[in-house]
Amino acid sequence: MSHERSSRADDLRSQILDLVTEYHTEAFPERPFVGGISTVPVSGKVFDDHEIRLLVDSSLDFWLTTGRYADEFEAKFAKAMGSRHAMLVNSGSSANLVALSSLTSPRLKDRRLVEGDEVVTVAAGFPTTVNPILQNRLVPVFVDAQLGTYEADAEQLRAAIGPRTRAIFMAHTLGNAFDLDVVMELAEKHDLWVIEDACDAVGARWNDKAVGSFGHLATTSFYPAHHITMGEGGAVLAQRKSMRKIVESFRDWGRDCWCAPGDDDTCGKRFDWQLGELPRGYDHKYTYSHLGYNLKATDMQAAVGVAQLDKLDGFVAARQANWQYLRDGLDDLEEHLILPEATPGCKPSWFGFAITVRPEAPFTRLDLVQHLESRRIATRQLFGGNLMRQPAYLEMPHRAVGPMPNADIIMDGTFWIGVYPALTKEMLDYMVDTIHEFARNII
Repeated sequence: MSHERSSRADDLRSQILDLVTEYHTEAFPERPFVGGISTVPVSGKVFDDHEIRLLVDSSLDFWLTTGRYADEFEAKFAKAMGSRHAMLVNSGSSANLVALSSLTSPRLKDRRLVEGDEVVTVAAGFPTTVNPILQNRLVPVFVDAQLGTYEADAEQLRAAIGPRTRAIFMAHTLGNAFDLDVVMELAEKHDLWVIEDACDAVGARWNDKAVGSFGHLATTSFYPAHHITMGEGGAVLAQRKSMRKIVESFRDWGRDCWCAPGDDDTCGKRFDWQLGELPRGYDHKYTYSHLGYNLKATDMQAAVGVAQLDKLDGFVAARQANWQYLRDGLDDLEEHLILPEATPGCKPSWFGFAITVRPEAPFTRLDLVQHLESRRIATRQLFGGNLMRQPAYLEMPHRAVGPMPNADIIMDGTFWIGVYPALTKEMLDYMVDTIHEFARNII
């Protein structure tokens, strides 16, 4: 994509971008925190004038689909995640849909997933991880989670593998990784596909290797609540160029052509293909090899992502520090609360701070959550609790490896509070003090 602008246009662009910096200073001043009056969010966007400058710069191009900023983001993000390829999509949910659907491609021959094949996942999961399994007429196989780490139970993972099991697709929970050694060992032994849902875990590491670089595919989200944001947005990560082409096809209507928006005939034989039962010479730009979607992101989204990516290391460090501050501050309440812990081998990039009220505690999760919310401390449930008890899944085909006692405990007793970078020491102290206040009044 090329643009030819006059020197006057370039001067005006510079003036506009300089005004953006002034605007940011006036429009987004820092506000003091007042406990009980100010809200303590679970998460949110953290930005400065750099994000707005790049957003406006992109908008001035008036290139409304994916473009130069998308190319820049994909290259930089792939490198940051230890992957060879990153394909930008319009949301983390779309990333999950595209990733799982890609494994049904006929190009994968006898390794493609077909109707009735099983995909192992965790019962205490998020709907957008499980939905693509069902939408592709595959069967989810549910395993229980561990309390504290909230990752899949390793023994149940091993027991889950059956004659029709073809893939493992699970989310790394709240920035903490599931046991990648176990998962990749099972994948190798049984010739399984692995998709890492790393939407909550950008920046996490497993044995000093980036989470998201282990599976055949991985997914991330750039929703405002996530580690970096572009508003809506997500990405699919892959190590193999052949998988990149399949992913891009499913993302871009299912087309066989790989030309970027605005480009034609990059293959050099646009009118010299013969595919399917089409006549030779049928326009390759309008030839479809998959049942795909249009899930591209815009260049304006990508521009914000480029600015955010520069801040990723600092965001991750802040999240880790905030998590540890809460962990230290609440340590004396473990008699009644199960506090979070990292999976051995993982250096998490914490997304939230999970708390489980023990079943034998003299209060319930609802009691504690209502107290926190009344003090303007925001809380969230852990994913969908036990998904098998959600209304949407009651009649869906599935297989359960065994009882799910921990998923039920998570459903009844678990919630999380924030650790995102904008939280101040005053906010963290307020959360710790409020939970202690509740405990003193109840116990």
